[in-house]
Amino acid sequence: MKTVRDFAAAKRQRRKIVVSTAYDAWSARLLVEAGVDCILVGDSAMMVVHGEKDTLGATVELMALHTQAVRRGAPELFIVADMPFLSVRKGKAHAATAAGTLLRAGAQAVKVEGVQGHLDVIAHLVESGIPVMGHLGLLPQSVNVLGGYPVQGRDTAGMARLQQAGAELQAAGAFATVLECVPHTLARIITRDLDIPTIGIGAGRDCDGQVLVFHDFLGLNPGFHPRFVRRFADGAALVLAGTKKYTAAVRSGKFPGPKESF
Repeated sequence: MKTVRDFAAAKRQRRKIVVSTAYDAWSARLLVEAGVDCILVGDSAMMVVHGEKDTLGATVELMALHTQAVRRGAPELFIVADMPFLSVRKGKAHAATAAGTLLRAGAQAVKVEGVQGHLDVIAHLVESGIPVMGHLGLLPQSVNVLGGYPVQGRDTAGMARLQQAGAELQAAGAFATVLECVPHTLARIITRDLDIPTIGIGAGRDCDGQVLVFHDFLGLNPGFHPRFVRRFADGAALVLAGTKKYTAAVRSGKFPGPKESF
């Protein structure tokens, strides 16, 4: 993926879109080599990198810093940066300034959670030349309203709200949308009805693409294993084993040896 047009083309061609989060240059480089289509610089950095219990502490400045690092590691890949908590709730001018900061830091698009109360802001960003990826279903920035991270759209009213929100996002000019933690049957319907691609996370296999947190699918945080994550490597065990070998080598005097000395 190099432009928003590639997302539309992937949907038309029924080619699955592969998205991963990244927060720094080294992981971005690996994702480029692995052939992913898009990197999301998520405000999940607050939890994964900074050890917070939620994403609410992210600021535009922090997101810009992570975005700059990812861009250095992935100079040609399509990068989307999260608009942090409240950044789209202070009016169009504030949102445009925040989004502009993220694009100047290296993103090619921003992701905005939800539509209620700021649909006009999303349209304004698009009209201002800022591509917007939506985010529907479970909204992590609304954790305090939701009382946690429950699956969304389980009942008839909830399904209707999400379908309507998808249509509104598309009408506002969003080029794609994340669907997080919604029943797979609902995700299938929304994906079918929308002309823009859907990127699922906990939304089943019928979305146009999938996104997972880098640290989650590599097993780098063994204490966190939500149902929608599949571990494709035991990264924590690998890192721990290597660190133990390093520790033992230093303590035994075997490192550094002649090959590592000048």
